[in-house]
Amino acid sequence: MAHDTGDAALVARAAAGSEHAFRTLYRAYARPVYWIAHGILGDASDAEDVTQETFVVAWRKLPALELAGESLLPWLATICRFQTANRLRRRRRDGAHTAPDADERIPSTVDVEQQVIDAELARRIAEELGGMSTLDQEIFRLCATEGYGYQAAARQLGVGHGVVRNRLSRVRTRLRGAVTGTETAS
Repeated sequence: MAHDTGDAALVARAAAGSEHAFRTLYRAYARPVYWIAHGILGDASDAEDVTQETFVVAWRKLPALELAGESLLPWLATICRFQTANRLRRRRRDGAHTAPDADERIPSTVDVEQQVIDAELARRIAEELGGMSTLDQEIFRLCATEGYGYQAAARQLGVGHGVVRNRLSRVRTRLRGAVTGTETAS
């Protein structure tokens, strides 16, 4: 997570124009934002687009942001929900196919209650990521965030290929449980 340097410090540097600080935040939060978008949209390509749109909006709005907590994720989750709502409206307008219940999952406006729910979801994701072992965090960072293959991550970390594959599967299951609110075995 970006907590190593502190989200507040990274946000301040990114707001002042540091692309390095923003890339650090992106690497820390792109995957959780993607999962939120995918959970709503049900489409990998649209979720990737919304993830990118979320960070473009975030980059533009960072100078005015006053980070309320320790994590940037709740704010990013709110932006992501707005972007997914826009994507769903665009699908509807263009006559594109949407999942039958997708429109019911996103209200046309986000109310305070929904923002509280979003913040809780983001907190659960951040808590799950923060509660992982250092090895699990590094495996997640390398494979899920930076795109390393199992073998390359295993070499980087000095562990076996199977260790990376198995631990990453458990990490993804835990995070999926945090996103969907289901209980998972640790």
